[in-house]
Amino acid sequence: MNSIRVRLGVLGLALVTGLTTPTAASAAQAAPSPTVEEQRLGRAAPQEILRRSGFDTAAPRLARALEGARSYGEARRAVAREGARLWQRAVDRAQGRGPAEYEGREALPWKGGGGRRAGLSRDDDRPLYWARLGMTRDVRTWEPEFGLTDGQRAALLDELERASRGQDAIRYPHGKGLKRILLTGFDPFTLDRDIRISNPSGATALALDGTVIETADGPARIETAVFPVRWQDFTDGTVERTLRPHLPKVDLFTTVSQGRVGRFDIERTNGAWRGGFGDNDTVGRTETVPVSDPASQPQWTTTTLPYAAITAAQTGRFPVYDNTSVTEIPAGGTESVVRPDGPTPGSTARAGGGGDYLSNEIAYRATLLRDRLGLHGTLPGGHVHTPVLQFGAGNTTEVTDPEFVRNRLDIIAQVRAILKVAAEKS
Repeated sequence: MNSIRVRLGVLGLALVTGLTTPTAASAAQAAPSPTVEEQRLGRAAPQEILRRSGFDTAAPRLARALEGARSYGEARRAVAREGARLWQRAVDRAQGRGPAEYEGREALPWKGGGGRRAGLSRDDDRPLYWARLGMTRDVRTWEPEFGLTDGQRAALLDELERASRGQDAIRYPHGKGLKRILLTGFDPFTLDRDIRISNPSGATALALDGTVIETADGPARIETAVFPVRWQDFTDGTVERTLRPHLPKVDLFTTVSQGRVGRFDIERTNGAWRGGFGDNDTVGRTETVPVSDPASQPQWTTTTLPYAAITAAQTGRFPVYDNTSVTEIPAGGTESVVRPDGPTPGSTARAGGGGDYLSNEIAYRATLLRDRLGLHGTLPGGHVHTPVLQFGAGNTTEVTDPEFVRNRLDIIAQVRAILKVAAEKS
């Protein structure tokens, strides 16, 4: 999720909408109405994705539960239950459990050739994303007879977000001899450029959650969670709240996001700067990354992943790079300078190796938390950027195609191989 890569194509849109669209926080406090992100749900591609995956039943199920709720307590229990159900359903689907396609639905004409459209492949992360938005929209616009304060509605939305992202379902078995790996992914983003977009980091999180890698040192259990592409959630501390209970107990962690075309990057350095690119609610932020205790906040944090071993290993068809480049304002300077070999002493961050968008920020926050917990020298952790997930040549309208699926599966498999190397070399 490198903003340097995406900014040129949609900067004008981000600037216009960033000035005219209310933030997610202010929208939640206003009269109930869908957010910018939720409003995209009515377009043709999201509806097709939901139908072809069978996930079009998730939001109506929650709506029925809310309709039957007679108190705020009942509503909160329903939201927690249905959010957790959605996450587990998405994980099960990605890992081959349960139906892969819609059931009892008429097949749709296949525009790309003869025959009928089948359900989407199991590796697809988009059903989870769009189904969740349908559910949050229902909660945001719900007006029960017993009344709902702004604070209660916000708490319901928070419960739904955490449960449907696996953020409160990270659990490792007890016992010795099992390594523990924590991995995070992201929602699709830049949806106003292409509404069909999938995020391979989110797909990886679904495919690997609860799975075990056999390493030379024994088994390693992977637990995962997915994060939104929204500045406000990060400002509110969603990363730290999710990771803080687990970092002292795991043996390895990596945040993962989509980065550059045709390559993986192990990002060596993360910067304390937000570059202003519009998020999924078309809100931009240009500022120092807001964290607790800003007086002790460093401009840079670094990976402790075994990057040399990872880049030297044969993990898949995409090349893997040790990315050391950053953008800084040198000490005593006023202009930004690109430093291919990393930051210089006393400099001010303007972009980490992973840019100045939320992929850089999650890496910065996770590694800063690692360091503040006193784990820098003992816990391997950092950020992995995957290749951009591309559709097949000539596909400008269909929501999937064979090359698109192959690319996503190859990226998932290569992340898994990278984790195996990291676990063995840490």
